[in-house]
Amino acid sequence: MNIASVRRPIIPPTPPRAPDDLSFFGRLAVIRQNMIATWGQRAYEEGIIEGRFFLHKSFILNQPDAIRHVLLSNYENYTRTPAGIRILRPVLGQGLLLAEGQAWTFQRRTLSPAFTPRATANLVPHMTAVLDETIAKLDARTSEPVDLREVMQRMTLEIAGRTMFSFGMDRHGPTLRNFVMEYGERLGRAYFLDMLLPVSWPTPMDRARARFRARWTEFVAMLIAERRTAGKKEGAPPRDLFDLMDEARDPETGKGFSDEQLVDEVATMILAGHETTATALFWALYLLALDPETQEEVAFETSGEHLDSIADIDRQKFTRAVIDETMRLYPPAFLIARAARDKDNVAGAAVSRGDVIMIAPWLLHRHEKLWDQPNAFIPKRFMSKEPPDRFTYLPFGAGPRVCIGAPFAQAESVLALARLIGAFRVELVDADPVIPCGVVTTQPDHSPMFRITRR
Repeated sequence: MNIASVRRPIIPPTPPRAPDDLSFFGRLAVIRQNMIATWGQRAYEEGIIEGRFFLHKSFILNQPDAIRHVLLSNYENYTRTPAGIRILRPVLGQGLLLAEGQAWTFQRRTLSPAFTPRATANLVPHMTAVLDETIAKLDARTSEPVDLREVMQRMTLEIAGRTMFSFGMDRHGPTLRNFVMEYGERLGRAYFLDMLLPVSWPTPMDRARARFRARWTEFVAMLIAERRTAGKKEGAPPRDLFDLMDEARDPETGKGFSDEQLVDEVATMILAGHETTATALFWALYLLALDPETQEEVAFETSGEHLDSIADIDRQKFTRAVIDETMRLYPPAFLIARAARDKDNVAGAAVSRGDVIMIAPWLLHRHEKLWDQPNAFIPKRFMSKEPPDRFTYLPFGAGPRVCIGAPFAQAESVLALARLIGAFRVELVDADPVIPCGVVTTQPDHSPMFRITRR
């Protein structure tokens, strides 16, 4: 029997669970720093937890059937919370992630052809080119400590730029990364008035976010103008996501995106794509550094593989399981929050208009009644013939609003991890625990340094 299947699995560090008597204002203070740290032991054991969120009730859902009801069966009754809209709209505008009703239906129908498996396959050469360059740069750094989180951010940003526009991000990458860091460090955090006031009442942070949005949309429009200037030959097939999006038409109406809409869609795809994938890859590398035996299994699977097509990626079953397990333990989107438009009944709980529903993949993926050894890193649980319940594992959401870019993100993550571990052995320089923080995405509390050596 393979010793990896019987050895004790690693349990990566997490924040301490909140005490049951944490006060309302104490909870608000913690939310700004780390939403994950506001949940106590009950949230990891019970199916539904009812509480209060200002003037309304709140519900944490950990029951798959209840989650199915909210995200699938009756999804039109649930919209984003005012705080969620406040935080995301300045960077995503009216793009697919925030659109509602007919606007969302139009965008989803129009964008879907750009994210089919065939479209993703055509973009793999952009990914492999960036990975070749990243590995070459890392080759020169094997004698020094390396911040692999920063490397992953730059790499996925470069992939986002090339798959979107077919040009490198050497000139624009630092500016784009500065935008992301600026927003995440201050403007992307929920403040007291953000959660208390309706969206129509601007808060002091809203004014700062509006100033950010003006600079941000101007920057994205400049990228689009630069790409349009490059153009493409008449009648040539689409060569990147921008071509697919610019030429996309609603199959029912024949309508395409306006320039203003295209700015928001491009911003959504670049931000939602590169930051979440970089985060997932960082956590995967961190886990493999903690677990050298599993790291060697990934390296063994990739040995001798070319890894330059979708078919090659699909053969990396164990590497895919490592990515799946990473996103179980560290879901990039750690919380899905919805507000009820009208009254409803969810698993016997009476929901009123304005009540807040919280579906937290962080909690759901670590729930003690739903998973065996929920806090342990066990990739082989995803190689079972029986996959987890669709509404127990939500790395990309679920229902009609499931992440449209999931196939792209999965292909990129598996390809990148396979290529990187196939090229390098990865170790941590020190043993300081890295604690996950829920702030927009599931981020590390600090960037640890890694040591990499050529295989």
